[in-house]
Amino acid sequence: MSGVGTTQAIAPVGTPQTRARSRPPLRALLPWAAGPAWFVAALVTWRWPDADDFPDTTTLAGLFAGIGVALLSAAALRRLSARAPWMIALGLGFAAWELVQAKLLLLPRPFFGTPQDLLDVFLTDWKRLGDSLLHSLGLLVVGYTAGSILGIATGVGLGRSQRFRYWALPIVRLIGPLPPVSLLPLAMVLIPSNWLASEALMALGSGFPVTVLTWSGVAAVDPAYYDVARTMGARDRFLVLRVALPAAMPQIFVGLFMGLGMSFVMLVIAEMLGVKSGLGFYMQWAQGWAAYPNMYAALLVMSLMCTGLITILFKVRDRILGWQKDGLKW
Repeated sequence: MSGVGTTQAIAPVGTPQTRARSRPPLRALLPWAAGPAWFVAALVTWRWPDADDFPDTTTLAGLFAGIGVALLSAAALRRLSARAPWMIALGLGFAAWELVQAKLLLLPRPFFGTPQDLLDVFLTDWKRLGDSLLHSLGLLVVGYTAGSILGIATGVGLGRSQRFRYWALPIVRLIGPLPPVSLLPLAMVLIPSNWLASEALMALGSGFPVTVLTWSGVAAVDPAYYDVARTMGARDRFLVLRVALPAAMPQIFVGLFMGLGMSFVMLVIAEMLGVKSGLGFYMQWAQGWAAYPNMYAALLVMSLMCTGLITILFKVRDRILGWQKDGLKW
């Protein structure tokens, strides 16, 4: 009887259950589909006739094919598992964009360009785009850095000094909640330089959230930490730099991320209305001349710039807050 039960418990070789286990899961096949998706985009671009005389069609098809080869290589090296669905979606999205606009012209021009138009902007106007990017980065870094430093200093003062809080808190409550863009006309009148006015407004926009969250973090520090440090002979400077700031650092980084977003907003507004350089000014110029592919190219460069800066800030946060690795994170 025991032998019969054992025989029934073992599934026969070649049953559907056994074959299902031997099949590779769908997730393992996704990386190998990313390259062919871009090959589809390359084939549509190269073989389907254009509806108009668009530039760089052959170059664009070669670029799509090159990306497909690179993605197949990444799949072979098993370095594409996490990003495979996005790569498939991007490849098929470019193929659909190419088909709808470059091949069939289903959307009105010049408001909706083609992938060829966008590539042509990067190939022919890369110097002006690069110069605009450098101007925007310079304007953003100065204003954001100044606002962040001022915000951290003000937040520490509000959290540590009752006298400072008495004089500074009404000013923070009066000016801080105002949208910085509402002060743009006043800043352009009071400050003779458009560049300085833009920097001041970006510093104000980034400084307010940093101030509030630094104040909150410093005020929430356990008083026992200060008592232990004073028992060991620590002075006020040590209490601020080695006790208050490290304990408040998670909240400070929340404020830094919020301030960076506000600085992006003020950067574009300042460049469109006052500063005669940068990506915002480039977008305004492109819109005035109905050069919509140039405007879309500037938007793409601005998006990559913002994403890169946020990624760098995340890296800095992870490095400084390494002690939170096994604890609670925001």
